[in-house]
Amino acid sequence: EQVEDYKHFNDFFTRSLKPGARPIADSVIVCPVDGAISQVGKINNTQILQAKGRDYSIGQLLGNDPRSAEFTDGFFTTIYLSPKDYHRIHMPYDGQLVSMDYIPGDLFSVNQQTAQNVDNLFARNERVVCYFETEFGLCAFVLVGAIFVGSMQTVWHGQINPPYKKQVQHFDYQDQNITLKKGEELGRFNMGSTVILLMPNQDKQFNLKESEVVRMGQALV
Repeated sequence: EQVEDYKHFNDFFTRSLKPGARPIADSVIVCPVDGAISQVGKINNTQILQAKGRDYSIGQLLGNDPRSAEFTDGFFTTIYLSPKDYHRIHMPYDGQLVSMDYIPGDLFSVNQQTAQNVDNLFARNERVVCYFETEFGLCAFVLVGAIFVGSMQTVWHGQINPPYKKQVQHFDYQDQNITLKKGEELGRFNMGSTVILLMPNQDKQFNLKESEVVRMGQALV
């Protein structure tokens, strides 16, 4: 395939993978994207590690949603997608969509250097929070925008932004029975960015380390 085969450069940038390119592991939780682990571990009460010496709160990340309490002392992983990475996002687990929030914000770069120097980076950038009911309980999947990445979309909604809004937008899907299977496409970014998985306190822990390169479909636990 050549760039010339695509109508727009963004079509090339967000192209799908060839069948079988990313086998889906036989694990209850798999990696949703190609990228590198920025941070991973246990949520310290309500605090998530952004970089050495820098934490931010679940509440800030989720726009002060009362469901933030579900993730107290839970687990998280933050995965950075560089501009060269595959840009579609897939389900890490089987889940039923409960709701989605669009939270307006800045568009700082989200690379490691910025994460080490900008307080509350992921809670300040524009983001989309998807809530799923799963076998582990309520899980939150956060798509964080970044410089040049002011465009995100999901398979159930289509393009979320632009147009850009100044207020939080809430979308309720509880009555629509939208169920996605592990490995199915969830959405896409239009350049590199970051995804954050939040899980309640349970016995499945991420088998990952900081800076590890990961591929969509590989086992996370």
